[in-house]
Amino acid sequence: MYSAEPLPHFVDEYLSYLYEVHPTNATFDGVHLHDDLLEDLSRQSIDAQMRDLGGLARRLAAIDPTRLTDVERLERPALDASLRARLFELEEVRTWERSPQLYADILSTSLAGQAVFDYAPLAERARRVLSKLRQVPRLIQAARDNIKDPPGIYVKVGLESMRGTLRFIDEDLPRAFGDLGDLHLLGDLADASTEAATAIGAYVEYLERDLAPRSKGSFRLGRDRFEQKLRLDEGITLNADRLLAIAMRELRATQEEFRRVASRMNGGDPLAAWAKVKDDHPPAGQLVPVAQQQLDELVDFLNRQRIVTVPEGAAVAVAPTPRFYRWTFASMWTPGPFESRPLRAYYYITDVDPAWAADRKAEHLRDFNYGALWSISIHEVFPGHFLHYQHLRQVGSKLRKSILFSSTAFVEGWAHYCEQMMIEQGFRRDDDNVRLGQLAEALIRLCRFVVGIRLHCEDCSVEQGVRFFREEAFLEEPSARREAERGTFDPSYILYTAGKLMVLKLREDYKARQEGRFSLRAFHDQLLANGTVPMWLHRALMLGEQNGEMIE
Repeated sequence: MYSAEPLPHFVDEYLSYLYEVHPTNATFDGVHLHDDLLEDLSRQSIDAQMRDLGGLARRLAAIDPTRLTDVERLERPALDASLRARLFELEEVRTWERSPQLYADILSTSLAGQAVFDYAPLAERARRVLSKLRQVPRLIQAARDNIKDPPGIYVKVGLESMRGTLRFIDEDLPRAFGDLGDLHLLGDLADASTEAATAIGAYVEYLERDLAPRSKGSFRLGRDRFEQKLRLDEGITLNADRLLAIAMRELRATQEEFRRVASRMNGGDPLAAWAKVKDDHPPAGQLVPVAQQQLDELVDFLNRQRIVTVPEGAAVAVAPTPRFYRWTFASMWTPGPFESRPLRAYYYITDVDPAWAADRKAEHLRDFNYGALWSISIHEVFPGHFLHYQHLRQVGSKLRKSILFSSTAFVEGWAHYCEQMMIEQGFRRDDDNVRLGQLAEALIRLCRFVVGIRLHCEDCSVEQGVRFFREEAFLEEPSARREAERGTFDPSYILYTAGKLMVLKLREDYKARQEGRFSLRAFHDQLLANGTVPMWLHRALMLGEQNGEMIE
């Protein structure tokens, strides 16, 4: 028996539910109704979420398909996949009982969202931070109760994240709210910060001394769960073996192009050429101003070549990466698409830490060579993530606008595609350093594609992954280790390359349909106007496809 519920009403109800359960994500969507809350990850809450998601799935299935518009018929399967993916995460992947990092990341990003984005007066955001800090002991207790036999690597990464969160509370929060004139509120913040830090510190000690020595869990998803996760999250139906074959094919082709360009630069020695490129980097302390200069040139090129529309909007500030997020090289923090007014976004660059040894500083800066930094700025800002989210603000459909329905393959695939596309369109055409930097970044993402599959579907170890990144992507040891370790807790990092390949395939198929009327700018604008949904829905909206491979 079908119901008469309109699909937009269901979307509103589903989003409202997700905002309540995931208040941090609500903040990053630009919805501030639950900014005073931290996530409830108690076992009772997890069980309730499983029941609620099952009920929502049954409610969606009961909606009368004859009442749907053509676009709603395309969007409905995306809602169903979202519900099933969330259930799969809770019931099968069970990150909530395996990863201390999950709790640290929720806490740090939840607090940072209030400190970074100026969506409300400082005192109002400080009160919301105060409320969150008072809930920290509850979140930490949930981590203690839930996590019993995690993988050792998860404890290692969790410890790093927890310590980063402690530094954020101790050092960054006081600076963020240092201009407050309310001494009573400042005193309450200091007291709550002390209580939160005490709870986190005790948990760090527990992880290090108690849980770590007896952690024997496996980080591997296993082939079945890995493939099912890809089907539900992204609509990718190819099995792991086929995906691995595609990854290796693309890796070898990219390595060959890397050798060709490098040989042209250094008379036949590709690795020597790359070493020379890596030695040409900004000095310590100068990564931020150099990146800022790059953005001006990128915007000028996009407008001059008519590659994609650059909407009028909020400015982007380039700044050093906050301590709690320094495990990343670079990142883009963009206000949510539902914000009522444009807010400043932040492009964070991780410069060297003065406390590092000299050799580690040198290794870090070599990976930020000028050639690679151009690709990073393209990926994170123009025309990558920042520009993408400027277009997202103009999307009408809540389903296609909300980051809670976003596809990693499309979001990261678009940004990674932009690195290659800009070179194809002639950006810095005569600068082989830039071309080599773009290829080097592509090699890292291709190695993620390979290592991620092998870590979770085969018996590949982290050490083998480190060696693969060093030998196949020419990474320094610390960077190679960081990449291999990330693959254990973030299997979706294979989707950077997979998503790029899907965007390229869509572009070619779309171009073939245009019969000589193809415009790159029109393609990009239409693609971004569809929001951040999975690639299969982009293909349905742009090509009218219901099925068919998105990657080959």
